[in-house]
Amino acid sequence: MADKEDLKKTEDMDGTAAEAGAGVSGAAKAPESKKKCKSSKKGSAEDALKARVDDLKSQLDKKADEYLRLMAEFDNFRRRTAKERLELVATAGEDVIKGLLPVLDDCERAMAVLRDSDAMAAAKEGTELIYNKLVDYLKSRGLTEIETKDKPLDTDFHEAVAQIPSPDETKKGLIYDVVQKGYMLNGKVIRFAKVVVAI
Repeated sequence: MADKEDLKKTEDMDGTAAEAGAGVSGAAKAPESKKKCKSSKKGSAEDALKARVDDLKSQLDKKADEYLRLMAEFDNFRRRTAKERLELVATAGEDVIKGLLPVLDDCERAMAVLRDSDAMAAAKEGTELIYNKLVDYLKSRGLTEIETKDKPLDTDFHEAVAQIPSPDETKKGLIYDVVQKGYMLNGKVIRFAKVVVAI
C-alpha cells in the first residue's frame, strides 16, 4: 500500500510538474503574443503616421503650387496693368488730336486753293504759317502721317476706296492717289489713309 501511495504521489507530482511546465510554457508564450500584439500595434501606428505624413506632404505641395500660381497671376496682373497705364498715357490725347484732324484737312485744302491764285500772297503765307504750326504741334504730340504715294496697299494702314486702271505696268498694285491722309498716334493707327489703287 505504501508503494501505491508513493506511486500516486509521484504521478500527482508528475501531473503537477506537467501542469507547471505547461504553465511555464504558457507563461512564456503569453509575453510573445503580447510582443506580437505590441509590434503589430506599433506597425499599424507607424503606418498611420507615415500615411499622415504623406497626406501632409501632398497638402503642402498642393498649397505651394497654389501659392506659385497665385504669384504668377499677380505678376501677370501687375505687368498688364502697367502696360495699360502706359497705353492710356500714350493715347490720352487721342480724342483731342482726332478732333483736330478735320482742321488740318481744311488747312490743306485752303493751301491748295491759295497756291493756284497769285492775288492773295499774304493770305497764302498766313495759312501756310498756321498749317505749319499745327503740324509741328501734332508731331510733338506723337502724330505721324501714314506714307501712301507709290506704296503697295497695306490694309493695316490703308483703306482702298477706289481702283483705277494702271497708267504704267510698274505702278500696278501700288497706291495711285490719296483721297484722305491717314495718321498714327505713337505708333497706333487712329485714321486709315483712304487711297485709290492702280490695277
